[in-house]
Amino acid sequence: MQKRIIILNQKGGVGKTTTSVNLSASLALLGKKVLLIDIDPQGNSTSSFGIDKRKVNPNIYDVLLEREKIENTILPTGIENLFLAPSNISLAGARIELVNLSNREKRLKDAISGLLSYDYIFIDPPPSLGILTLNGLLASFSIIIPIMISYYALEGLVELLEMIKRVKKSFNPSFSIEGVLITMFNSRTRLSYEIFEEVKKHFKDKLYKTIIPNNIRLAEAPSYGKPAILYDKASKGALSYFELAKEIIEQNI
Repeated sequence: MQKRIIILNQKGGVGKTTTSVNLSASLALLGKKVLLIDIDPQGNSTSSFGIDKRKVNPNIYDVLLEREKIENTILPTGIENLFLAPSNISLAGARIELVNLSNREKRLKDAISGLLSYDYIFIDPPPSLGILTLNGLLASFSIIIPIMISYYALEGLVELLEMIKRVKKSFNPSFSIEGVLITMFNSRTRLSYEIFEEVKKHFKDKLYKTIIPNNIRLAEAPSYGKPAILYDKASKGALSYFELAKEIIEQNI
């Protein structure tokens, strides 16, 4: 059964795009057919594969405005089994243009309804709860919430959890939390362990066993246009996302 998962925390800098890119790549390398949809106007998922986001035309902007079918935007990433529906700054205009259009919050859902050949479809939205993110939420079956280990780790999560409740109530009763992922974990600080325990109290069995460490290779990889698993497959960051991919596959057997 196909999984459609949005990777979202409206707090920026928590590893949302890093997770989208590296989890997608790891699942593809494990033999799953994966589509990553970039609906963030910053286009960071797009550039993480060495794709010039300035030149992607058509892209997801054209899809949301119903000028183009999503099938005609999908690009290869250079990794077998992994494909990308790209984005760029033109998508910023869609926030305004969609406001007065019919069915504005369901356009991505409608666009991907026929994409049945993928095992996993991941959606990388902007770090906000606007119309683009709402499109991503309604197009998904579940959500992965990345949480950076910091003093403000749980800040803003109440708002996100309320949004999830509204999506369940108004649009998709079966929408669920796929999992909660700890990112940027520093094993040398006591604070990291204290915050980890706090997150564990809140999310219990939804918390992934895999923890993503604070790793320089994860930060470097996008500037080389590669996921970490290709940039430095022996790095702790790359290995942790590979372990996460295996954990997710095992959960869905």
